Amino acid sequence: MSSPSWIMINRASELTGYSEGAIRHKVKNGTWAQGRIWRKTPDGRIAINIKEYDKWAESAPQHAA
Repeated sequence: MSSPSWIMINRASELTGYSEGAIRHKVKNGTWAQGRIWRKTPDGRIAINIKEYDKWAESAPQHAA
């Protein structure tokens, strides 16, 4: 069985290291695109697409230390 793409904020927090508050802030301020990285479920909860989160995290340019 494959891992789910859409997960709840508490699980996303565990996997990403961002606090639940930080995730909610990224949703609220538009850092994460609605419909791509997050969406509201039919019962009104926020779900995070962990695969799209990975793409977002990998999009930052890396500089040599």
